[in-house]
Amino acid sequence: MRHLRLFAVAAVLSLVCLAGSAFADSTVDMQLIGVGGNNGGGVYTYPYNFSINGGASTPLICDTFDNDVIIGETWKATVSGLLSGNGLFGLSTNDYKAAGLIFQGITAGNIDPTIGNWAIWGIFSQNARNNSYFTNSAVLNVYNTALANAPNSANSLFANLVIYTPVAGTQSWGGTPQEYIGVSAPEPGELALLAMGLLMGLLVFATRKQLGLKCAVTR
Repeated sequence: MRHLRLFAVAAVLSLVCLAGSAFADSTVDMQLIGVGGNNGGGVYTYPYNFSINGGASTPLICDTFDNDVIIGETWKATVSGLLSGNGLFGLSTNDYKAAGLIFQGITAGNIDPTIGNWAIWGIFSQNARNNSYFTNSAVLNVYNTALANAPNSANSLFANLVIYTPVAGTQSWGGTPQEYIGVSAPEPGELALLAMGLLMGLLVFATRKQLGLKCAVTR
């Protein structure tokens, strides 16, 4: 019975470790392959479509109004959790939370992509706030609401969001590229390992009764 319990513990620990590795910080190759066509104030807004590590098109939202990129440009980026403190704007936790709230509103269909993207730009850029498009009442409403709600929003609400922070000097054109926010997803190989760990755990519980074992109880 002791060996089976150890096996169960090992399976659970493996699953936890694999889950952590699936979302660990990493460096990826980015290429901007196109935009979705939304625009406001003379600039394109979400979605920006990327090939990441040569993969299929992935939509991301830009949080960096003051940096420029062009379609076809490539660079390396560090992928980390939205609230990791590793972004271009450092430990601005509530600012990143506000941006995350807006992005979630956009992807849920509750916030217009152009209005929301301008609100995110305004969080991190005085130049964006000085732009005439930012004074649009709809942008200001989204901006003010997100900043007001951010301090009271649990960190767990943003666990599935990541930032793609450019590595300066790796770009194929111009200056330091923009930073982007997206939804995290484990690689296919990591998904397979996660599934394997889960199956191992389920196997233990499925065979427990057949072996006449009981779960350990803390007295």
